[in-house]
Amino acid sequence: MKKVTMYSTPTCHFCHIAKDFFNKNDVAFEEHDVSSDVEKRTEMMDLSDQMGVPVIHIGTDVIVGFNEPMIRELLDIK
Repeated sequence: MKKVTMYSTPTCHFCHIAKDFFNKNDVAFEEHDVSSDVEKRTEMMDLSDQMGVPVIHIGTDVIVGFNEPMIRELLDIK
């Protein structure tokens, strides 16, 4: 399976939805709280040109926001 990294904040509703989705579908993911980790916030902004969360990095693809159909496609989840 492709490596999944999510940049999030504790108060982000869509971040919680994404985490629930990954957990429900047994997708291992690395999470970075960009509200407290300046280095990861900069990394996220360099990767996505965005300040909004979640930013989800799957393999070489970057998704801004929670786009379930795209995530399912990239991870081959039916």
